[in-house]
Order: sequence, then C-alpha cells, then structure tokens
Amino acid sequence: MSNFFYKPFRFRDNAAERRIFVRRINFALIMVILTILVLWGNLYYLQVLGYQDYHTRSNQNRIKIVPLAPPRGLVYDRNHYILADNRPLFSLEIIPENSKNLRGDIEGLNDLLKLDLEPEDIDNIIKLSKYRRKFLSTMIAENINEEQVAKFAVNQHRFPSAHIEANLKRHYPLGETMTHALGYVARINADDMKKLTEEGDAENYAASNDIGKQGVEKYYENLLHGVSGYKKVEVDSLGRIQRTLNLVSPKPGRDLTLSIDIRLQLRGEQLLRGKRGGLVMLNPKNGEIYAFVSSPSYDPNPFVRGIKNKEYKALLSNPDKPLINRVTQGGYAPASTVKPLLAVMGLEEDLITPHAKFFGAAFFQLPGSTHKFRDWRRWGHGMMDMFRAIEISADTYFYDLAYRAGIDRIHAYMSKFGMGQKSGIDIMEESIGNLPSRAWKKQRYKHDWVPGDTISIGIGQGYWTTTLIQLARAHAILTQNGVNVVPHLLKTAHDPTGSDPEIIVYPRTEKVVQVRDDHFFEYAREGMCRVINGAEGTGRKAFANTKYKACGKSGTAQIVSIKQDAKYNAAALKETHRDNALFVAFAPKENPEILVAVIAENIGGGSKEAAPIVRAMMDDYFKYQAAPAPTEQEIDEYVRQVKQSFAEENQEVKK
Repeated sequence: MSNFFYKPFRFRDNAAERRIFVRRINFALIMVILTILVLWGNLYYLQVLGYQDYHTRSNQNRIKIVPLAPPRGLVYDRNHYILADNRPLFSLEIIPENSKNLRGDIEGLNDLLKLDLEPEDIDNIIKLSKYRRKFLSTMIAENINEEQVAKFAVNQHRFPSAHIEANLKRHYPLGETMTHALGYVARINADDMKKLTEEGDAENYAASNDIGKQGVEKYYENLLHGVSGYKKVEVDSLGRIQRTLNLVSPKPGRDLTLSIDIRLQLRGEQLLRGKRGGLVMLNPKNGEIYAFVSSPSYDPNPFVRGIKNKEYKALLSNPDKPLINRVTQGGYAPASTVKPLLAVMGLEEDLITPHAKFFGAAFFQLPGSTHKFRDWRRWGHGMMDMFRAIEISADTYFYDLAYRAGIDRIHAYMSKFGMGQKSGIDIMEESIGNLPSRAWKKQRYKHDWVPGDTISIGIGQGYWTTTLIQLARAHAILTQNGVNVVPHLLKTAHDPTGSDPEIIVYPRTEKVVQVRDDHFFEYAREGMCRVINGAEGTGRKAFANTKYKACGKSGTAQIVSIKQDAKYNAAALKETHRDNALFVAFAPKENPEILVAVIAENIGGGSKEAAPIVRAMMDDYFKYQAAPAPTEQEIDEYVRQVKQSFAEENQEVKK
C-alpha cells in the first residue's frame, strides 16, 4: 500500500534555470543598450541637428532686434524754403510682450504722468499693439516734457515694460499755411497697420509712429518715409542694452521740392483772408502749381501730436468748414467761366461761327414754352458775334447754343476738357464734381432729361458743378490748344544723402480735345482777352493799366433761384444763399505762362469780387519774374512780415 502512494522526489533542473537566467540577462542588456541609444540619439539631435534652433532660442533671451525708424524726408518750396521739417522730442512707449497687464500699465502711466488719455485713446493703443509684433514698442504718448521724463525715471521700476525714446517728430513751421496741399502726418492707427500689413509694408513701419494722412504727405508717403534699419543688441535679464552686435542704419526718406512759391502762396492767403473760397495759380504749359489756397485753413500741428476731441469737434462744428479743401473738394456751379469752352464746342460742331450775328434779347424761350430764361442784363445786349458774347458774357447767346447743341454733345465735349473727372493732381482729397447727362438724371431723380435742363447748363448753372482745380485745368487745356495739362505740386524728389538721382515729374502731353481747326481755341481765347481788354469787358476795371496783357472770364453763380420777374437783392438773402464769385484768367495773351482761378463764396459778382484777387496775384507773379532770384534772407523776411500781419489780424478779431 505504501508503495502505491509513494511519489519520487524531483531534483532542480539547473540547465533550464540557466537558460531562463541568460534570457533575462540578454533582455536586460538589450533594454540598456536601447536606452543608451535613445539617449545618445537625443543628445546628437540636441547638439548637432537641433543646434541652430536651440542656439537661436537661447540667444533670444539675451539678443534683441531693435528696429530703427528712418528720418522722414523734408518738404521745401521751389525757393528751398522749408515747409515741413522734423524736430526732436521724447515719447513714452511700451513693449506689450513684457507687460503682464497692458491696460493696467497704460492706465497707471496715464495717472502718474498726467497724459490726459481718454478711455478711447487707451483702447486704440491696445488695438494697435495687436497688429504689431509683441516684442516691438507701441507708443503711448509723445512730446513728453522734462518733468514727465524725470518722474518716469524715478518710477520706472513699477513699469518695466515701458521706456522713453527720443524721436524726430513732424513739424509745420508755417502753421495753417497751405495745409490743404501739404496735408499732415498723424499717429499710425489700427486701420493704417492693417492696410500696411495687407500691402506687405508693415515691417518697414515697425519703428515708425506716424504716417501721412492727407495732402502731399499722404500721396508721396512711399517717398517721404524711407527704409527702416535695425540694430542687434545684447540685453541683460532686465532688458537693458549691454552692447550693440550689429547695426544697419535706416535710409532717410526723400526730400521733396514742391512747385509752390511761398511768396505767391502767402499772397493768395492774404487776399482770401476772412473769406470762404479757394485760389489756384499754375503754369498752363506744364501744370506746376505756384499757389494753392483754401480758405479758411487750420493748423495741422495738433493732428501730428494727437488732436484732442475738443479741438477736433471745434473744427467740425465751425460753420466756415475749414477742413474742406475748397480747391479740390468744393463743388461749385462754374457759371459763365465755361462759356469759352462751350464756344469751342459750338465752332467744332458748326453751330456757330466767330462773326455770325445773333440778337441778344432780354430773355430766351424754348419753342412752345412761356417760361423765360432771363439774361443777366435785364434789357438784353442787342446784336453780337461770338467774341462780343464772351466779352459781355451774354446769357441768351449761350442759352441758344446749348439748346441747339443738346446735352449729349455738351457732356461729350466738356468731358474732354476734364469736367466730371479727377484732374490728376497729386493729392488724394479730390471730388469729381458733377457733369450732368441724361443717364445721370435718370439714375439720380428717376426722371427724363428735358430741354429746359440743357438751357441752364449753357451758362454753367443747373445740375453742373465743378471743382476749382477742374476749372483751372480746363482753361489750361484751352490755352494749350487742347493738349492735356495735369496740375501737380511735386517738382523734384531727391535722396538727402545724394546717392540716388533726382526724380523729375514730367506732365503728360497728349491732345485730349481734338478739333479740325486749332483756330477755334484761338477764337475762344480772343473772346476772353476782350473780357479784360475790350470796351465792354466784364473784367476791364479790375485789370486796368496792367503792364502785361491778360485774358479771362468772370462767373457769378447763383446759389438759390429767384422768381422770373424778381430782382436779385443780396441784402435780403441769407449770407450763405448769396452768389459765388468766380474768375479765371491767364497771361500773357501770347504764349501764356500763368493761369489763376478763384472762387469766393457768397460774396457777389465775379468781375467785382474775384477779378481783383486774380489781378493782384498776377501782378506779384510778373514782379517776381522781373526781379533777381530771391535770397534766403529776403524770403525769410517776407514770410515773417506776412505771418506777423496774420497774427495781428487774429488779435484784432479776438478783441
């Protein structure tokens, strides 16, 4: 029995255990080797393959790229008198990347330094910072005074993300003089930054705080701004610069020389002072503008520093509307100033001849109508030819011409003279006026064009509006026998370092008004010469005894219509409802070298109110032409005297 239940004792299998042990050892060795290989691979990646990336990341903790703003180009008049320069000032800036609470830091600095920032200003600063790289500075305030600089220095430990920078700031030494032509720069806002980003120019403005907003400053921003530079600097843990590793200097913007003559510019401002209106003087051969006046004007310097809401609202609420550019944006009925242009159309279309007689009655009537389109002279003018019609500005002659021509032909020819389109002047603030047509009236008023609409167009009234620069350009084209003239302000642009050649602006010279006989232009100009030199000319009194022979055309534009049998009485009308005065003239008669166009709002007749202004401008032009070139001291003294007289007048007004 005992043998049945007996189980023999089993001894340990040493061979099997050894095999298991060896397998375990081998597995452990493999794991160790794999681990070592992974570690070595990672080390190789860090030390060799990823060296450049991690080296750069490391350097970013101690090396910074600081963009450098280029000096903005200066602006001069044709005599090299400075119109826009740069002046040093201190600005307060902040680096968003280094700020834990950007809004809190800005508000704290505003309270500490009494910066007078409104909540809207702070919102705009934060909004702008979002369009810049976080490590680049965003300006909080500029023109920081010495007391504010000192107070910031004492408290800088509280605002480690902020710093003071010394910058060049745009300055307009003549204040409100030619603001509408020069324009101004102002702080870059979020909209500007968005546009620069879309155009691929954001990097070039990384260190810039301002950009051209209007006028020449805006139109030639690409020339004036320059090219940004940069410096690579080593900084400590607090962000303080220890040394400069590399420097690429910024390239200054180009200096611009305008065709403006500051003496003629200031003279024009004197003549329009206290009036609402505009004046442009140009060379009809090449379009160079010598004077560009919009009155009243305003000082652009507050816009540069950051105009306060109160100041801006005062400009907006000013009943004289100084922000409007009355040379390029004001829309005015051209009145009788367009009669010579219509005469060219009539000659080309065989509707009139220079010497054909026409009886100028007291009024014109459409066939089958009882409505009377009255002449400005209540008893009419009697017999006349084309020359006399222009000389005495006979309305009935041009009523008849317009009626027979029709609106389609009038629109076609006046378009060739540049009406209803931009003039090409080198500023962006320009309106196109309104050269009416059948299609325009249908779209605007949902009514068909009727013959009565055309009659008013014949004397530059009705639906027709132009800008002063359009009017000047149209008459310049007339003086050049239909050759195009593009008004422009820029004369030359050059690199202040002298490394790049000057850029010369050349006008276009294609013929835009084609007629079969260039004598048609000459006949129209002869009519204008009789306006000033003829026995009945509407401008003869204003130009009496000139040493040069000028030719011109007056215009008196009605603002409100009066009843058929009523007599115009300016005193009984609201001031803003009174007639506008216009006058356009060129000189000398043969080979004209100067053209002046003037609009004076709500002041009366063109021959009485606007013609003397044109005469005074031409007198000064020919006086300067006959004299030696002015010295810098002479121009300085002239400018000083005129600006002093302006200041004295302002004091009298305040009293």
